[in-house]
Amino acid sequence: MVKININGRDFEAEPCQTVLSVAQSAGIDIPTLCHTEAVADYGACRICLVEVERRGRKRLVTSCLYPVEEGIKVTTDSERVKKVRKTIIELLLARCPDSQAIREMAENMGVTESRFALEEKAETGSCILCGLCTRVCSEVVGASAISLVNRGTAREVALPFYDEASSCIACGSCAYICPTGAISLVDAGSKRIISWPNGTVDFQMKQCTRCGSHYAPVRQVEYMIESSGLSPTEFELCPDCRKLD
Repeated sequence: MVKININGRDFEAEPCQTVLSVAQSAGIDIPTLCHTEAVADYGACRICLVEVERRGRKRLVTSCLYPVEEGIKVTTDSERVKKVRKTIIELLLARCPDSQAIREMAENMGVTESRFALEEKAETGSCILCGLCTRVCSEVVGASAISLVNRGTAREVALPFYDEASSCIACGSCAYICPTGAISLVDAGSKRIISWPNGTVDFQMKQCTRCGSHYAPVRQVEYMIESSGLSPTEFELCPDCRKLD
């Protein structure tokens, strides 16, 4: 076990843990937008910055990526940390002024408006480039249907060639995990409509042979059949009808 100190309190942690995971286990609040246990941490949003003192030297680190070390002292709410977090949230407000999640987090930090000019795409999207959608698609679903493309200020989330959704199984994991609502999913009768920052695609839904309801995307069902090795007949009924058998 490793002994660390967070905000004046001593804790024991496993060597494989991060500062963020130890703090969360102890009920210590560290704001974050791009952290989830579903995928590996990426440290994109930088909101989870904390101050770490190691061997007498203090520096700001990304808590979701920083591994615990024996004897380190962590401060999650120093004036330095608060100042940098406010600057980061102001930058995110300038990028995504209409995102409810960003606005709520900003208000919790005492920020009501950004001193920075709106970015060029601010009126058309809420993507903060956290990469959660691309990572869940790759690491959990295994489809790798969307990715981060380009570099620098041109960086964005997109389908291959901006219009090719052949790898997407329409599971909606990207929409469910997106922290800002930049990706949306709507089930409308026989269609599932998924909108990414740079594209919208309609997917056919599979119909239950008993009740006639459309219960899952055809591509997702085909993927499940292939990956599970089960017979296609196992997927003819919707979950509600299967419960009746």
